[in-house]
Amino acid sequence: MRVVKLTTVALILMTAQCLLAQAAPAPSSNQAAPPAVPVTLDQVIDRVIQREHEQVKALSQYAPISETYIQRMRRGPEDIYEPGGDEYFLGKLDLENGNFDDTLFTATQGNHNGMAKRHFWNVFRSSLQFNAAGFAYEIFPDQNELDRQHYAFTYIQREFLGEVRTLVFDVAPLKHAGNGRFLGRIWVEDKDFSIVRFNGTYIPKPKTGMFFHFDSWRLNVTPNLWAPAYIYSEESDAKYGSKGVLAFKAQTRIWGYNSKGGHKNSEFSDIMVESADARDQSPSAEDASPLESKRAFEQLAADNVVQKLERVGLLAAPSDLDRVLQTVVNNLMITNKLDLQPEVRCRVLLTTPLESFVVGHTIVISRGLVDVLPDEASLAMVLSRELAHITLGHRFDTRYAFTDRLMFADTQTYSHLAFGHTTEEEQTADDRATEYLKNSPYSDKLTNVGLFLRALDTRAAQLPALNHPHLGTSLVASSAAPSPAGSKPSAANQPGTHLLHMSALMTSAPQLEIRKLDQIAALPLGGRVRMNPWTNTVTMVKAAPIPITSPADKMFFEVTPFLPHIARFGTEPTNPAVSASASAANK
Repeated sequence: MRVVKLTTVALILMTAQCLLAQAAPAPSSNQAAPPAVPVTLDQVIDRVIQREHEQVKALSQYAPISETYIQRMRRGPEDIYEPGGDEYFLGKLDLENGNFDDTLFTATQGNHNGMAKRHFWNVFRSSLQFNAAGFAYEIFPDQNELDRQHYAFTYIQREFLGEVRTLVFDVAPLKHAGNGRFLGRIWVEDKDFSIVRFNGTYIPKPKTGMFFHFDSWRLNVTPNLWAPAYIYSEESDAKYGSKGVLAFKAQTRIWGYNSKGGHKNSEFSDIMVESADARDQSPSAEDASPLESKRAFEQLAADNVVQKLERVGLLAAPSDLDRVLQTVVNNLMITNKLDLQPEVRCRVLLTTPLESFVVGHTIVISRGLVDVLPDEASLAMVLSRELAHITLGHRFDTRYAFTDRLMFADTQTYSHLAFGHTTEEEQTADDRATEYLKNSPYSDKLTNVGLFLRALDTRAAQLPALNHPHLGTSLVASSAAPSPAGSKPSAANQPGTHLLHMSALMTSAPQLEIRKLDQIAALPLGGRVRMNPWTNTVTMVKAAPIPITSPADKMFFEVTPFLPHIARFGTEPTNPAVSASASAANK
C-alpha cells in the first residue's frame, strides 16, 4: 500500500476540494466548535473527535443484540491450525447505561457492567474465562474520552473502504492518559468525519485480566449514523497464568438497532379508517369447514411465533435470501410432486449456531448454517429434512395460537420456545428427505452433500457451541468436550461418532482429504451472508472467487476476519464482489 506524504498546504487543498460545507453544531461549554469546513489538519482532527462524541450519544438510545462466537485454535493432525474448542455468547447491549446482559435468551438472567470494566477475559488461579462484555466493548475506541487531552493523532494517508473514501490516522494514548486506552488506527469517512473502522487494542494490560487485538467495523445505517456491526478479534501469543499461550479467533455481530423492544408503536397510525359498511371481499365469505378451521388455527399459531421471533430480533426480516431458499424448496416439491397448502415459506434465523426447524409451514434455517454450506445441493439437504417434517404431518404445537402464550420477556425466548421432534419423527424425516433428494435435480450432487457431512462429523467434537441448537435441530449429536488448547485430537474426537442426521449420504461420499486443494467440503463462517444491522435483512454476498493455494485456505467451519464492502446510506455498492482490501487505493 503506497503511503502519501502530505504537507499542511496540500492537506488544505485536498480537504477544501473534497469536503461538503456543513453547518457546525452548537459548541460545548468548554470547547469551541470546529469550523463548518475543516481546512487544516488540526481542524479535521477536532471534527473527528466531535463526530465520535455525537455518534456515542446517538447510539445511547439503542439496545441492540450482540453475538460473539469464539474458536480456540490448535495445531491439527495435518500440521494445520484448526479449531480446538469454541464458546458462544448472545447478549443485549444497553448503550445508554453501559450494561451488557450476556445471559439473553437463557433460563437464567443477569446483568453485568462489562462496558465499564472492559476486561476481555479474566484470569483466576491460572484458568481462563472469556468475558463476553469485553468483546462487546469493542464498538468504541474510547466511549467517553476520545479527545486531545488523552490521545495523539497522526495522519497517515487516504484509503478507500469499499465505496467510501477515508482519512487514516494512527491514534496513541498520551503519557499518563490512564488505563484501558485505545492504541491503533482509525479510518474516518471524508464527508462528515465519522469513524467507520478502527483496528488495534487497549493498553496497558490490567492486573486482573487481559486485552486483545480487534478490528471493528461500522455501517452507514441512516444518513447520520454509522452503527457498529462487525468485530473480528484474534490473538496468537496471549500468555495467561502458568498454562502457556492461548490462540483464538472470534467474530462479534451486532444487530437489531431499529427493533428496540421489538414493538412497532407507529403501526396504529397507519391504519386506514374505512366506512362502516365495508364487506369481506375474500373468495369465501361463508363458515370454514372443519379442515379449513384446523389449518387456519395452525397457521395462526405459526404466524404468532414468527412475529414474536421477528420482534425479539432473532428472525431476519423478509428479504431476497428467503426467495433463494424458496427456490430450492420449490425444486424439491415440483420434482417430488408435492402440493402443500398453505404454501411452504422460508425464513432466516440471524444467529450463528448451525440449526434448522419448522414453524407450521415455515422452514427456518440459521444464518450460520447458510454460511457454511458449500453448494445448493447441501442447502437442499437441510431444507429437505424440514420439508419432510411438514409432509409427514409432524405436529406443530397449536398452543401458540393463544396470544398469552407468547407474552413473555425477550430474554426468556429460549426458555419458552422449542421446535424439536421425537427420535422416531427425526428418523422418518431423514428417510423421507433422502427420497426427496434422490428424486430431485440435486440427485447427481449427493456425493458433495456426503462430503459436507463428513467434514461436519470431523469437526463436531471440537465445535460443540457451533453445533448446539437453541430453538431447533442440529445435524450432529451432543459433542464430547473439546481437547485442551494446543493438544492433538484425541480418539474421542475422531470422525464417525457425532453425525446424528442424514448419515446415510456419507456412504457414497469420498474420503475427506485436507490436502486435496480442489476438495471443498464446507465453507468458513461469514462468507455467504451479509446482514443489515438496522433493518435485520440478509443478502447473499457476491464475492469474487479466489484460488486456494494451500490446505490452510480451506478453513471449513472456521472464524475468519470481516472485510465488508461498505457504502454510504442510500447507495448500492457498484462492485460488491471486490473486497475492501482490493479496492484500497491512495489518491
